[in-house]
Amino acid sequence: MSNISAADVAKLRRLTGAGMMDCKKALEEAAGDFEKAQELIRKRGQAIANKRADREATEGVVLAKTTPDGKTGMIISLNCETDFVAKNADFIALGNKILDTALKSAPADLEALKNTEIEGKKVSDLVLEKSGITGEKFELSYFSTMSAEAVQAYIHQGNKLATLVGFSKGGIDVQVYKDVAMQVAAMNPVSVDKDDVPEKILAQELDIAREQARREGKPEEMLEKIAQGKLNKFFKESTLMNQEFIKDSKLSIRQYLESHDKGLRATGFVRYTLNI
Repeated sequence: MSNISAADVAKLRRLTGAGMMDCKKALEEAAGDFEKAQELIRKRGQAIANKRADREATEGVVLAKTTPDGKTGMIISLNCETDFVAKNADFIALGNKILDTALKSAPADLEALKNTEIEGKKVSDLVLEKSGITGEKFELSYFSTMSAEAVQAYIHQGNKLATLVGFSKGGIDVQVYKDVAMQVAAMNPVSVDKDDVPEKILAQELDIAREQARREGKPEEMLEKIAQGKLNKFFKESTLMNQEFIKDSKLSIRQYLESHDKGLRATGFVRYTLNI
């Protein structure tokens, strides 16, 4: 035990991220064997994490990035229990490491991402291990990906909200892409365009509009026309291409994009938020 140096403890801490005293204790129990000490820390971490499995991990970070060619983007949400941990640099770094791995390996879904390996460990095991070290429940709860001729990622300040937007053309001023990704974050559209609105939502909006008009005493024969008028307002407020541009209300997003390139349009988007 007396042979355990401060340098050894510091080295194990760099390898595992565990606390100094935990590293010292693990090295003492392992008689200075680094592999055994790492295994002891990992098992202890998992034991702590398993005890907290029933806790709610409602805080965390939502992160988004694109591949170097700008044609594929991904979003993940890594959750924890407290905002204090969510703001910790090591926690955010873990989220970015997972996201970078996803961008390189292109997993099909969340489960595939959890089974992807980082430095010889499954992502799910790494999350569990880091959870045990901090004493909080960690959970990789969300993963989404999209591809297009150009994809723009946006992370809102605070890492609680992120978006991806796909575009029909690449090579446009990147600020244009960023503006639309920020639009999705701010205005939360239900679809890209009128034709993309799910039938269930359309029917619901029409029913609400008819009932409002009926309560206002409008004649039955006018209800359908009034409902269609309200539906057009819904399209303007809730579909991306028809929304007013947040930086210039004189333009719709469609007009803004066409002012830079006539054939430019948004082809899809992903928006994910945590506790907002």
